[in-house]
Amino acid sequence: MIDENIYKAPDSNLVDPENQELVYAGFWIRVGASLIDTVLIMVITWPLLAAIYGVNYFSESMSGGFWDILISYIFPAVAVVLFWIYKSATPGKMALGLKVISLGETQKLSIGQSIGRYLGYYPSILCLFIGIIWVGLDKRKQGWHDKLANTAVVRI
Repeated sequence: MIDENIYKAPDSNLVDPENQELVYAGFWIRVGASLIDTVLIMVITWPLLAAIYGVNYFSESMSGGFWDILISYIFPAVAVVLFWIYKSATPGKMALGLKVISLGETQKLSIGQSIGRYLGYYPSILCLFIGIIWVGLDKRKQGWHDKLANTAVVRI
C-alpha cells in the first residue's frame, strides 16, 4: 500500500526541505540567464535598428537618435520590468529554473521594486561591476540591485 496522501499539496522546490530555507541562485547560473536574455534582446533589436538606420549603424560609434534610444534602451527596460511583474522572471531565468522574489511580506515583486531593481543595475555595473560580482560573495546571493530593491533570485 502506498503511504502517500494524494490530497496533500505537493512540496515546492522553492525551499530546501531539509533546512526549510530558500535556495538562492548563485553567480554563474545568473550569468547564464543574463546571456540568454541578452541574445534574445539582440535578436529582436538588431534587425529593427538595421532596418531603420542601415547596416552601417553597427560600425559607427555614434547614437542614431530617437529610434536608437527607444529600441536599444527603453524597450529592453520595459520588457524586463514587465517580465518581472507578470512572470517573476525574464526568459533566461525561466529557462534555467530561476525566479525573482520579493523578500517582503509576499514574494511577488511590486512595480516600484521592479523599476528600482532595474535602475539598481546601473550603480552595480558602474562601480567596476562590484555590485554584480557581489552575488558570488553574499550569503543570500544578492547583488547591489537586489539589496536596493529587497529582492532575491531563487531556484524553483
